[in-house]
Amino acid sequence: MNQQARIFQQFSAHQEATQETLLRLSDRIEAAAIRLSNCLLDDGKILTCGNGGSACEAQHLSSELINRYDRDRPGLPAIALTADIAAITSIANDYQFEQVFSKPILALGQPLDVLVIYTTSGQSANLLRAVTAAHDRGMTIMALTGRDGGALAPLLNENDLELRVPSEVTARVQEAHLLITHCLCDLIDLQLFGD
Repeated sequence: MNQQARIFQQFSAHQEATQETLLRLSDRIEAAAIRLSNCLLDDGKILTCGNGGSACEAQHLSSELINRYDRDRPGLPAIALTADIAAITSIANDYQFEQVFSKPILALGQPLDVLVIYTTSGQSANLLRAVTAAHDRGMTIMALTGRDGGALAPLLNENDLELRVPSEVTARVQEAHLLITHCLCDLIDLQLFGD
Protein backbone atom coordinates (compact mmCIF):
# COMPACT_ATOMS: atom_id res chain seq x y z
CA MET A 1 0.00 0.00 0.00
CA ASN A 2 1.42 3.41 -0.94
CA GLN A 3 1.53 6.38 1.40
CA GLN A 4 -1.52 8.12 -0.08
CA ALA A 5 -3.57 4.96 0.36
CA ARG A 6 -2.47 4.74 4.00
CA ILE A 7 -3.52 8.35 4.55
CA PHE A 8 -6.96 7.63 3.09
CA GLN A 9 -7.18 4.50 5.23
CA GLN A 10 -6.46 6.50 8.42
CA PHE A 11 -9.08 9.12 7.59
CA SER A 12 -11.63 6.47 6.68
CA ALA A 13 -11.04 4.57 9.94
CA HIS A 14 -11.35 7.84 11.87
CA GLN A 15 -14.68 8.68 10.21
CA GLU A 16 -16.04 5.21 10.87
CA ALA A 17 -15.03 5.29 14.54
CA THR A 18 -16.42 8.77 15.17
CA GLN A 19 -19.70 7.96 13.41
CA GLU A 20 -20.14 4.81 15.52
CA THR A 21 -19.28 6.81 18.65
CA LEU A 22 -21.91 9.40 17.76
CA LEU A 23 -24.58 6.75 17.23
CA ARG A 24 -23.82 4.94 20.47
CA LEU A 25 -22.86 7.76 22.83
CA SER A 26 -24.71 10.96 21.95
CA ASP A 27 -27.18 10.56 24.85
CA ARG A 28 -24.35 9.77 27.27
CA ILE A 29 -22.31 12.76 26.07
CA GLU A 30 -25.32 15.00 26.74
CA ALA A 31 -25.73 13.46 30.21
CA ALA A 32 -22.02 13.96 30.91
CA ALA A 33 -22.22 17.62 29.93
CA ILE A 34 -25.20 18.12 32.22
CA ARG A 35 -23.36 16.43 35.06
CA LEU A 36 -20.24 18.56 34.59
CA SER A 37 -22.33 21.73 34.30
CA ASN A 38 -24.20 20.89 37.50
CA CYS A 39 -20.89 20.26 39.25
CA LEU A 40 -19.71 23.74 38.28
CA LEU A 41 -23.04 25.38 39.15
CA ASP A 42 -22.84 23.75 42.60
CA ASP A 43 -19.37 25.30 43.15
CA GLY A 44 -17.59 22.01 42.54
CA LYS A 45 -14.50 21.59 40.43
CA ILE A 46 -13.41 19.18 37.76
CA LEU A 47 -10.26 17.12 38.26
CA THR A 48 -8.79 15.33 35.23
CA CYS A 49 -6.21 12.60 34.72
CA GLY A 50 -4.85 10.05 32.27
CA ASN A 51 -1.57 8.56 31.06
CA GLY A 52 0.44 9.29 27.91
CA GLY A 53 -1.79 10.66 25.14
CA SER A 54 -4.70 10.46 27.56
CA ALA A 55 -2.79 12.76 29.93
CA CYS A 56 -2.75 15.29 27.11
CA GLU A 57 -6.51 14.84 26.66
CA ALA A 58 -6.99 15.45 30.40
CA GLN A 59 -4.95 18.65 30.20
CA HIS A 60 -6.84 19.70 27.09
CA LEU A 61 -10.20 19.57 28.91
CA SER A 62 -8.81 21.40 31.91
CA SER A 63 -7.28 24.17 29.78
CA GLU A 64 -10.50 24.66 27.79
CA LEU A 65 -12.43 25.06 31.05
CA ILE A 66 -9.95 27.33 32.81
CA ASN A 67 -9.36 29.58 29.81
CA ARG A 68 -12.01 29.32 27.11
CA TYR A 69 -13.38 26.96 24.52
CA ASP A 70 -15.11 28.92 21.76
CA ARG A 71 -16.14 32.17 23.42
CA ASP A 72 -14.97 34.65 25.99
CA ARG A 73 -16.35 33.77 29.39
CA PRO A 74 -15.14 33.52 33.00
CA GLY A 75 -12.74 30.68 33.75
CA LEU A 76 -14.19 27.51 35.21
CA PRO A 77 -12.54 25.53 38.06
CA ALA A 78 -10.62 22.57 36.67
CA ILE A 79 -7.35 20.92 37.66
CA ALA A 80 -5.33 18.60 35.42
CA LEU A 81 -3.63 16.24 37.85
CA THR A 82 -1.26 15.33 35.02
CA ALA A 83 0.21 18.84 34.89
CA ASP A 84 1.95 19.00 38.28
CA ILE A 85 5.21 17.28 37.42
CA ALA A 86 6.76 18.03 40.82
CA ALA A 87 3.91 16.27 42.64
CA ILE A 88 3.87 13.37 40.17
CA THR A 89 7.61 12.73 40.42
CA SER A 90 7.77 13.17 44.19
CA ILE A 91 4.88 10.74 44.74
CA ALA A 92 6.36 8.25 42.25
CA ASN A 93 9.77 8.56 43.94
CA ASP A 94 8.66 8.52 47.59
CA TYR A 95 5.80 6.03 47.26
CA GLN A 96 4.88 4.43 43.96
CA PHE A 97 3.65 5.48 40.54
CA GLU A 98 0.28 3.88 41.21
CA GLN A 99 -0.44 6.71 43.68
CA VAL A 100 0.38 9.71 41.45
CA PHE A 101 -3.32 10.55 41.02
CA SER A 102 -4.88 9.06 44.14
CA LYS A 103 -2.81 11.15 46.56
CA PRO A 104 -3.77 14.50 44.96
CA ILE A 105 -7.41 13.37 44.73
CA LEU A 106 -7.41 12.58 48.45
CA ALA A 107 -5.85 16.00 49.13
CA LEU A 108 -7.96 18.11 46.77
CA GLY A 109 -11.17 16.22 46.02
CA GLN A 110 -14.50 17.19 47.56
CA PRO A 111 -17.94 15.54 47.35
CA LEU A 112 -19.27 18.06 44.79
CA ASP A 113 -16.30 17.51 42.46
CA VAL A 114 -16.15 15.29 39.39
CA LEU A 115 -13.10 13.28 38.37
CA VAL A 116 -12.75 12.93 34.59
CA ILE A 117 -10.53 10.01 33.62
CA TYR A 118 -9.20 9.45 30.11
CA THR A 119 -8.02 5.93 29.29
CA THR A 120 -7.99 3.83 26.15
CA SER A 121 -7.53 0.50 27.96
CA GLY A 122 -8.89 1.01 31.48
CA GLN A 123 -6.03 -1.09 32.83
CA SER A 124 -3.59 1.38 34.43
CA ALA A 125 -3.08 0.82 38.16
CA ASN A 126 -2.78 4.56 38.88
CA LEU A 127 -6.20 5.18 37.31
CA LEU A 128 -7.79 2.30 39.19
CA ARG A 129 -6.48 3.83 42.41
CA ALA A 130 -7.78 7.22 41.30
CA VAL A 131 -11.29 5.76 41.05
CA THR A 132 -11.06 4.35 44.57
CA ALA A 133 -9.70 7.62 45.96
CA ALA A 134 -12.43 9.65 44.27
CA HIS A 135 -15.10 7.38 45.70
CA ASP A 136 -13.46 7.67 49.13
CA ARG A 137 -13.82 11.45 48.83
CA GLY A 138 -17.48 11.17 47.76
CA MET A 139 -16.77 12.34 44.21
CA THR A 140 -18.44 11.14 41.06
CA ILE A 141 -16.44 9.92 38.09
CA MET A 142 -16.78 10.40 34.39
CA ALA A 143 -14.60 7.91 32.52
CA LEU A 144 -13.79 8.24 28.85
CA THR A 145 -12.69 4.75 27.88
CA GLY A 146 -12.32 2.45 24.91
CA ARG A 147 -12.20 -1.25 24.06
CA ASP A 148 -14.12 -3.11 26.80
CA GLY A 149 -13.54 -0.53 29.56
CA GLY A 150 -10.86 -2.72 31.14
CA ALA A 151 -10.53 -3.21 34.88
CA LEU A 152 -11.73 0.36 35.44
CA ALA A 153 -15.30 -0.15 34.19
CA PRO A 154 -16.40 -2.53 36.99
CA LEU A 155 -15.10 -0.05 39.61
CA LEU A 156 -17.60 2.59 38.52
CA ASN A 157 -20.79 2.86 40.55
CA GLU A 158 -24.34 3.93 39.73
CA ASN A 159 -23.47 7.62 40.22
CA ASP A 160 -20.60 7.47 37.74
CA LEU A 161 -20.77 7.73 33.96
CA GLU A 162 -18.69 5.87 31.38
CA LEU A 163 -18.29 7.09 27.81
CA ARG A 164 -16.85 4.00 26.12
CA VAL A 165 -15.71 4.58 22.56
CA PRO A 166 -16.59 1.50 20.47
CA SER A 167 -13.12 0.83 19.09
CA GLU A 168 -10.18 -1.47 19.82
CA VAL A 169 -7.65 0.90 18.21
CA THR A 170 -5.88 3.30 20.57
CA ALA A 171 -5.57 6.09 17.99
CA ARG A 172 -9.28 5.93 17.13
CA VAL A 173 -10.25 5.98 20.81
CA GLN A 174 -8.08 9.02 21.47
CA GLU A 175 -9.44 10.83 18.43
CA ALA A 176 -13.00 10.18 19.59
CA HIS A 177 -12.07 11.31 23.11
CA LEU A 178 -10.93 14.65 21.69
CA LEU A 179 -14.18 15.12 19.79
CA ILE A 180 -16.19 14.17 22.90
CA THR A 181 -14.12 16.67 24.91
CA HIS A 182 -15.00 19.44 22.47
CA CYS A 183 -18.67 18.47 22.60
CA LEU A 184 -18.57 18.61 26.40
CA CYS A 185 -16.93 22.04 26.38
CA ASP A 186 -19.49 23.36 23.90
CA LEU A 187 -22.43 22.03 25.91
CA ILE A 188 -21.03 23.26 29.22
CA ASP A 189 -20.66 26.76 27.76
CA LEU A 190 -24.19 26.57 26.39
CA GLN A 191 -25.68 25.42 29.70
CA LEU A 192 -23.77 27.90 31.84
CA PHE A 193 -23.72 30.93 29.57
CA GLY A 194 -26.51 30.41 27.01
CA ASP A 195 -26.34 31.01 23.27
